[in-house]
Amino acid sequence: MIEYSENERRMVLKLVYYGPALSGKTTNLLQLHEQLTRQGRGELMVLDTSGDRTIYFDLLPFFLTAPSGLKIKVKVYTVPGQVCHDATRKAVLQRADGIAFVADSHPGEAQSNFASFDNLERNLVLVGLDIDSTPLVIQFNKRDLPDAVPEQEIRKVWGPTGIPVLMASAINGEGVADTFATLAGLVYDRIDARFNLLAEHGLARDSFVLQLTTLREEEP
Repeated sequence: MIEYSENERRMVLKLVYYGPALSGKTTNLLQLHEQLTRQGRGELMVLDTSGDRTIYFDLLPFFLTAPSGLKIKVKVYTVPGQVCHDATRKAVLQRADGIAFVADSHPGEAQSNFASFDNLERNLVLVGLDIDSTPLVIQFNKRDLPDAVPEQEIRKVWGPTGIPVLMASAINGEGVADTFATLAGLVYDRIDARFNLLAEHGLARDSFVLQLTTLREEEP
């Protein structure tokens, strides 16, 4: 559902972080915003739900320009994980161009992960998106937990889906940029196939991903 204006030479992409409550969706965006260079990030806007620590949604806009002059804006959202906010999840999911599903590595959250992924599949249908063609990655967060589900077990269960599965500890900033870069690459593949980003606009996949994920250098 890419927004594209040939006359304005402008494209807007929407990426959504989805997953069960408290899985680390918000932490991913906060860490990503912190890790990116100031030139590569916009203002982070946060709206809280009333009486709940889960963020209603975050908006993290990025801007880049292709050699042809095509301006590309990338917006990144999170959705609330609670069941009571399902209407908001559907609203935010509309016109999504890529999705990062953030799962919880705690052994007791396996059912919540499956339920949330099932909810994602159902909501994609309701907003007119095809899960098989929508760029999608799965991040198993909270790998820092001492009793985290073993990676081998995770890959045995989720690997057959064919969806890229990444490990992360968002609270420590680990795996955050990798997850975003992987999703950005999949999104590029989809829009390049439709709008010829490389052939007509001179924007290569590596350049697209690099511009979106240029990290801030660590201070000495």
